[in-house]
Amino acid sequence: MTLVVEPSLQNIDLKTWQYCHPHWHGQMEQISRQPPEAILIPRSREALQEIFHTAQREKATVIPCGNGSKLAWGGLTSKVDWLISTQNLNHIVDHAVDDLTITVEAGLTFAALQAHLKPYQQYLPLDPAFPDQATLGGIVATADTGSLRQRYGGVRDLLLGITILRADGTFAKAGGKVVKNVAGYDLMKLLTGSYGSLATIVELTFRLYPIQKQGITLRFTGERHQIRQLQQRIHHSVLTPMVLDIFSPSLLEKLNLGTGYSLLVRFEGIQESIIAQRERLTQMGAALNLQAIAFDGDPTEKVQETLHRCPVVCKVGILPSRGLDLLARVAELTENQAIARIHSKSGLGLIAFPHGKFLRQFRELRQFCQENHGFLTVLQGPYALKQQFEPWGYPGDALPLMRKLKNQFDPHNILSPQRFVGGI
Repeated sequence: MTLVVEPSLQNIDLKTWQYCHPHWHGQMEQISRQPPEAILIPRSREALQEIFHTAQREKATVIPCGNGSKLAWGGLTSKVDWLISTQNLNHIVDHAVDDLTITVEAGLTFAALQAHLKPYQQYLPLDPAFPDQATLGGIVATADTGSLRQRYGGVRDLLLGITILRADGTFAKAGGKVVKNVAGYDLMKLLTGSYGSLATIVELTFRLYPIQKQGITLRFTGERHQIRQLQQRIHHSVLTPMVLDIFSPSLLEKLNLGTGYSLLVRFEGIQESIIAQRERLTQMGAALNLQAIAFDGDPTEKVQETLHRCPVVCKVGILPSRGLDLLARVAELTENQAIARIHSKSGLGLIAFPHGKFLRQFRELRQFCQENHGFLTVLQGPYALKQQFEPWGYPGDALPLMRKLKNQFDPHNILSPQRFVGGI
């Protein structure tokens, strides 16, 4: 398909596929055997809108994206005409310092946002994959966060407002710029984790938090039954950790932190609170013959980087009480070749594999998760794996409703076709 460039479309950068950076080629090869014609990078919202008007008119299929750091996540697609990148829509629209909120364009990277906030001693408490490259729009579209959900919740809990561009080129807004505003809340929840299948995210408003200058991390390593008991005691205590994760023995070894099952706990805040909570948790561990090993650094970014460096990464969810059992199943089925981290409170986590040749193991692990009211989704992995093992594996009864929503938002199916749950 040849893009018909209208006069108003001159305010875009157009890169034909053969001249695109190899990064884009590598990402697309994981989801499609037919490359797109080009990447379109608008320099203004008006140009973005005109691209969508053209796509509607020409019936072109598109994938909205930022820098492409998570382009390989999601299902396979037979054909996409264009990638539409928001990377040039990367401005800070408004920073209400006293209100602890910020409004940004979707193409701003997570790292750039944190750099802007640091002089104000504020930050957005997310820990996404690829923080230097990941855009805020991509983080919301994939609902990507990790260990910090223990204290601050997931992406949608930090999202106050959103502006989107629908498939027909119409802008829409939900929410607002203040913490107490709840208008349009359902729309924000709907767009979070939709993988660009319903609309393109243009602008976002987030709730911010003050940077805590003091913190400490405690690690407990031992047998599975000991870690399970400590987990339960923390859950029923008045302790308020910022991070509370369980690690597989293989991940612990990969990080050079020892052997065995491990519980990682981090506290941040005022010094008196940190000392009191550390003492209480150390006592809880000692009662179970578990020693607390303390260090000052925050390891969450290193853990994320280690997991996402692997060729195959799966997102999992399971009953929190069965998280350690899942880690044991992973170790048994892969002979300790896979590494895993699971959030203790929610049961959400990541399992990373050194290759995609664990087809039987993938099936057994998905079945185990589903039997325990959870799921296993392949985020990144080779095309051949996603051909043999459907990435989403959703067995629920919400697909008819999802398809109705897709039809309302994108009746011509031009946005990220086939890439979402159930081939939506």
